[in-house]
Amino acid sequence: MTLSLYQRLAISVTVVFACLLYLFYDWSNNLHQHSRFQAEQQLHLELAQHLADDNPLLKDGVYDKAALENLFHTLMLLGPAFEFYYLDPAGNILTYSADKNKIKRKKIDLAPVQTFIQQPGDFPLFGDDPRNTDRQKIFSAAPIYKEEHLQGYLYVIIGGEIYDSVFGSVKQDTQMFQQFMWLGVSLTLLLVLLLVLFRFFTSPIRALAEDIKAVKSVNFDTTQVPLAHWQQDSSNEVNQLGIALSDMVNKINHQLGLLNKNDLMRRELLAHLSHDLRTPLAAIQGYTEILSLKNATLAESERGQHIATITRNANQLKRLIDQIFELAHLEDGQVSVELETFAIGELAQDIVAKFAIKAQQKDIKLMLAPEHLDKFVYSDIAKLERVLSNLIDNAIRHTDAGGEIVLAIEHLQDKLSINVIDTGSGISDKELPYIFDARYRASNSLGAKHKHAGLGLAITKRLCQLLNTDISVKSQLGRGSTFSVFLQRTIAS
Repeated sequence: MTLSLYQRLAISVTVVFACLLYLFYDWSNNLHQHSRFQAEQQLHLELAQHLADDNPLLKDGVYDKAALENLFHTLMLLGPAFEFYYLDPAGNILTYSADKNKIKRKKIDLAPVQTFIQQPGDFPLFGDDPRNTDRQKIFSAAPIYKEEHLQGYLYVIIGGEIYDSVFGSVKQDTQMFQQFMWLGVSLTLLLVLLLVLFRFFTSPIRALAEDIKAVKSVNFDTTQVPLAHWQQDSSNEVNQLGIALSDMVNKINHQLGLLNKNDLMRRELLAHLSHDLRTPLAAIQGYTEILSLKNATLAESERGQHIATITRNANQLKRLIDQIFELAHLEDGQVSVELETFAIGELAQDIVAKFAIKAQQKDIKLMLAPEHLDKFVYSDIAKLERVLSNLIDNAIRHTDAGGEIVLAIEHLQDKLSINVIDTGSGISDKELPYIFDARYRASNSLGAKHKHAGLGLAITKRLCQLLNTDISVKSQLGRGSTFSVFLQRTIAS
């Protein structure tokens, strides 16, 4: 059976309270008994001595068993709380007034008796009970002398068997009343204690449970429901749990927001890409059908133009599909980054050489500034090459014949700024904040002359994020653009 927190607290507090109550009762009972024994023994400290001095039989040291038994019987009738015994010098019991079957000891240990006679004061002092082999009782004792010779001891048990029997019955009635009193007081105190403790311990737990229910009812949207305020620096486990819950709910809410936003972006991206996919597919399908139906009647020049159009649209479609897969791979988060130290000048020269022919075909001047650079950077050379290639390819596409593109590397304190500067069509101010968005295509990319996927800059931005590198853009419509990538400079090892 699984117990709730309330039940566990109730059982624990009840058990602890009952144990404390029992310990307190046992301690008070022992203290009361100790005090009673001490007072009774001090009260009857000289009882045995007075009896020995005042009784002729004991005073003269004359041992007469029958007379002593009669004396002890008379004294016990007058004082039923006492038992009288006559001991020899070795502690053997010689005379008493009682049924022989009730006497369980034949000898009394004299060490407590001698301590009582010689050094009285440390009370209560207990001696052997002749009527019980395992029990000791308080006593009074006195030595019996005949002239100067020790004849024995008068040993008086204080609170004898009759006294214990009568006192026990009275005590039972008193204890029963006390038990009822203790029970009533204990239950009242326990109830008050439980109410206070449960109120104190369960109130933050109830608040936490209410927060969970409230947040769950609004689908983890914390803007629709106020959460309880939890003390940040508290060592209380419930407060720490509340703080963790608030952080978890806020993170869940943030993640849900991102998921919804990403889902919306994906839908919009698919809508845009579907148009870009349909355009080259429609062109390929149309010209393929023309070649299939009219191939025999077409002139050689027309057939060549149609094939060139099909090839151009097929290349455009392939480029678009490649970019879609590349962006999806980057967004998947499984791309590894391999950092190393390398000369940025050598990489820049290789990239310029790679695009030299393409730039020359469009009559665009492509330059590297400075031409020689001995600076080193710490990055992923393959991904950085992809970033710079995308930027230069984008610049060539948007720069008309006679234009100019410069790959400029600038030293900025402990960083290097790699700038791709073109004199192309530029980007308007209102479009600059969105150019790295995968679903966005700037107006300078529209039209038959510049049909392309529009994913290059989105891929570039994601690559820069993986490299923990910043990228920025400055542009003026009709006057060109400058894309800047900032790298941490290092020293060659």
